[in-house]
Amino acid sequence: MSEHSPGGAPAAPRDTTALDLRSGATVDPPAPAAHATAAIDRGRVPPPRPAPEPEPELRSVEAHLDEILAAVPQPEPIELAVLDAQGLLCAEEVVSARALPAFDQAALDGYAVRAEDVAAAAPDAPVELAVVGESVAGAAGLTSLPPGLAQKVAAGAMLPAGADVVVPAVWTDGGVVRVQVHAGPAAGSYVRRAGDDVSPGTAAVHVGMPIGPAQISLLAAVGRDRVQVRPRPRVAVLSAGSELVDITTQPAPGQVVDVNTYALAAAARDAGASAYRWGILPTERRRLTEVLESQLLRSDLVLVAGTPAAEGDLVQEVLAELGPMRSRQVTMYPGAVQGFGRLGRDEVPVIRVPGEPVAALVSFEVFVRPAIRSMLGKRQLFRRTVQAISAERLVSPLGYRQYLHGQVMRHPDGGYVVEPLGDGEEALLARMARANCLIVLDEDVTEVAEGGLVTVMPLLLGG
Repeated sequence: MSEHSPGGAPAAPRDTTALDLRSGATVDPPAPAAHATAAIDRGRVPPPRPAPEPEPELRSVEAHLDEILAAVPQPEPIELAVLDAQGLLCAEEVVSARALPAFDQAALDGYAVRAEDVAAAAPDAPVELAVVGESVAGAAGLTSLPPGLAQKVAAGAMLPAGADVVVPAVWTDGGVVRVQVHAGPAAGSYVRRAGDDVSPGTAAVHVGMPIGPAQISLLAAVGRDRVQVRPRPRVAVLSAGSELVDITTQPAPGQVVDVNTYALAAAARDAGASAYRWGILPTERRRLTEVLESQLLRSDLVLVAGTPAAEGDLVQEVLAELGPMRSRQVTMYPGAVQGFGRLGRDEVPVIRVPGEPVAALVSFEVFVRPAIRSMLGKRQLFRRTVQAISAERLVSPLGYRQYLHGQVMRHPDGGYVVEPLGDGEEALLARMARANCLIVLDEDVTEVAEGGLVTVMPLLLGG
């Protein structure tokens, strides 16, 4: 719910015109420049100041995402055992050499008969037939059924020639020697004909079809124990920052536990990738170069948490030595500074996201997850969104697309209602862990009134 200032008074509205989007903090307006004569000291003019570093190129979320999607590779199909193919996309037309089912069979427990023999059956005037044997699944019964007779059958059992209908057992008296039929279904009822499901020479599983339990069942039925699929992209996850320590280390003052490689590797796996968590990048140039070069050789995509510092960023320098690597300011919050390049001999895509953990995971959702799904061959690259009623007033910086964590739920009267977790200025892991969605406020939106409609992106696991 709304946060309040001490004493219970509502917090003052946030002035979105004075935000530094790279840090999320408010900034004071610059002081007016001093008069030119103030630069003269005892007849000497001070040396000129060095030229400021150029600001990162400002670009839209869509432009940055389009560059990434255009660069990610499409891995060649591989052949896997059907169980190992679960969750991947089929990369071949699997043509069946078999008919499914392979023979005419009963669809349920009952009696195989000729439809004309039971056409007149009614509850008050049952038709009585002699029962000749029984057919169960996996065993052959009569080869043919003469007129005026019935054969007891189990679901999946082979039907004798001549039988064209199965009377459900509940429509009879369950007789063993003779059976009374109280209703006569139409010809073809409760019968699975040979090839009804899949006929020989037709495709059972198509290119681009996701392989789940049903598709694995079908592949097994047509005799396939291996199948060509689009492989999981190999994603290496690394963290940059001299202040980082591993989670097994008690951080000293000023040190920060590396949570990003764990969180981002988990997010990559949830998106369908085969993720490898390397850990914290070394700070010695030679060793850093070796690590980055090795990851470029083993990966389809490299993900580095920690965007470049203002100057003297060793990781950025080494990355730039391996190929064109650029840092850009993107019109989004959090995560306004992003990096991307295609490095190494194979021009492997390398994505740099912010080191702040909340911004890192938001950036993953916006840029990395669609890239992984593209590499998997998915048609739907992006999470589905819904419109929801905001439970609180929301504010957002003009010109930047803001992503707020929230909890979305069904409204009793239909539709959805969403409650933000915080106002977006505080990056708190516990709040993020309670969220089940991102609230998306577009660049031209500075305020949404309580009860207004907002776009919500549910964060479904594996979705």
